[in-house]
Amino acid sequence: MSTKKVFSVLSLIVILAMLISACGAQPTQAPAATQAPAAGAPAAEAPVAAGTKLICVIVPAVENPFFGAMQEIAAAKAEEMGYTTLRLNHGDDANKQMELVESCIAKKASAIVLDNAGADATVAAVQKAKDAGIPTFLVDREITAEGVAGAQIVSNNYQGATILAEYFAQMMGEEGDYVELTGRDTDTNAHVRSQGFHDVLDQLPGLKMVAQQTANWSQTEALGVMESILQANPGIKGVIAGNDTMALGAQAALIAAGRPDVIVVGFDGSDDAIQSIGRGELKATSLQPVAEMALQAVIQADQLIRTGSTGKPEKQSIDMVLITAENFCQYKTFAPTGSTEACPQP
Repeated sequence: MSTKKVFSVLSLIVILAMLISACGAQPTQAPAATQAPAAGAPAAEAPVAAGTKLICVIVPAVENPFFGAMQEIAAAKAEEMGYTTLRLNHGDDANKQMELVESCIAKKASAIVLDNAGADATVAAVQKAKDAGIPTFLVDREITAEGVAGAQIVSNNYQGATILAEYFAQMMGEEGDYVELTGRDTDTNAHVRSQGFHDVLDQLPGLKMVAQQTANWSQTEALGVMESILQANPGIKGVIAGNDTMALGAQAALIAAGRPDVIVVGFDGSDDAIQSIGRGELKATSLQPVAEMALQAVIQADQLIRTGSTGKPEKQSIDMVLITAENFCQYKTFAPTGSTEACPQP
């Protein structure tokens, strides 16, 4: 065999060896789609945190300062913690609430913060979200089931109602005719507050309730209701209302009728009510810790998303604060300002 032929054969053998080596090396590598992450790479998120890192914040109508502040505070905190947010309103319509929850499920939200549209009617929506792996954090209003929501964080409505009723009775001198304006009948809080009022006021024989009527949390409706009640009961001395918007509507009707002397108290601690107290119109309100409830809902949602547990019981209650002419200037946006200065008296 010539030297040229020997060289050709050796070259062919080398090329074949290289091809065989290359083909044999491939099976030892994992396919790109299933290859394990490199050391130090972040682990895949738990199912509840998958998707868009979205938190839905659903409340009733934001025209009510209470709900508007709650949504703003919760959404701002979630965004600060790195989430995107979707702000939605159900208008106290349980059917619309279900549609909004289903929309959040479809968007693969990480969690839902919800001020609900009814204690009974909301259970199915919260359960549906849970079944989809999305925890719901209820604020302000509870539901009639446990073990479904991630947490139920509410004000101590009964405690807030009793301290308000005690102050109202004191302002009334524990005697005279009064009116109660109640909230929406489907709202558990409306009943809890009314019960707290009466557990105090019914013990005082000098006080007489001459009218009790719902104004459905509405300022406009309360104005009309108060006008009608005043015509039938011109001698009333006081009005105790289940929320601030109804109290402000009643106050407006009384001022228009030339009866600013009637003692009116509200419930929630909205900035509008606090300013009215500063002007000497409303006499008091029970402040709900809206800021604390909203913040806790988001903080606990994030904790559950990251660790699988909030570290807290499902039902959590926060005491309320009585706001009067003595301390009205020390609170704003449902939270203390930090000021301890004496408030200017109207």
